[in-house]
Amino acid sequence: MEQLILPLKRYAQFEGRANRREYWMFQLFLLLATAAVSLLAGVLAIIMHSNESALAAIVMGLMALLGLMWLATIVPLIAVTVRRLHDCNQSGWLYLLALVPGGGVVILVFALLPGTPQENRYGPVPVAP
Repeated sequence: MEQLILPLKRYAQFEGRANRREYWMFQLFLLLATAAVSLLAGVLAIIMHSNESALAAIVMGLMALLGLMWLATIVPLIAVTVRRLHDCNQSGWLYLLALVPGGGVVILVFALLPGTPQENRYGPVPVAP
């Protein structure tokens, strides 16, 4: 569990490096949190299926909760992605490719590649958390 939320502890740390495990465990944490909120909304929707106003309230609540979760995790997500790019000896500014259609594929490739095995200009090799 500690490894899942490590980037939340390094909330706005854009310098340094993040190994693949740290990056993908945070992605797993985000996926599990989103799935839990969606599952809760689904269960409530099944329970309240006959009441349309309650169903609308559930959908609005789900959207508000997912929006708040996104706002709370966007900075740590950007920070861990920048540190992951640093681990591959790439500039963190490369993350701006995510704003270009198809640019997310480049970020995905760098997230999948192993980091440089020696110290690079962004710092020493990250130790496993």
